[in-house]
Amino acid sequence: MSEERRKRQQTRQDEGSKTKKILSCAIVIALFVAAYMGGHYYKNHKYDSFAKCIASKNVRMYGLYWCPHCADQKREFGASFRYVPYIECASEADPHELTPTCKAAGVKLFPSWQFGADPPKEGVLSLQDLSQKTGCSLP
Repeated sequence: MSEERRKRQQTRQDEGSKTKKILSCAIVIALFVAAYMGGHYYKNHKYDSFAKCIASKNVRMYGLYWCPHCADQKREFGASFRYVPYIECASEADPHELTPTCKAAGVKLFPSWQFGADPPKEGVLSLQDLSQKTGCSLP
């Protein structure tokens, strides 16, 4: 075998080795990204079934978009809050004026939770309290 042919063969082997290393690194990175995304999705959506169960029990949350306690309550659910029946009580004309729906429900402090036909319960409720009141199990 000629010297030139050996050099070409060695070059091909080196390139193949580099390609394998790059491919291996890409696979490892892809697995880390997939694990991160899976964990991120679970963290933000782990209360989906709980929130859907609350909705099925005729539970409503009354709140105001500018209320910090309402924001705290929403934050407890994360992205799963979209399944919670939420009634915005701030009037479009005046943010400090209540909507007729909230006035009719007798809501005065926020957030307030209404369980069926019972009067609204005022204040931030822990997810454990909501679980006990509705019979919905937490994940």
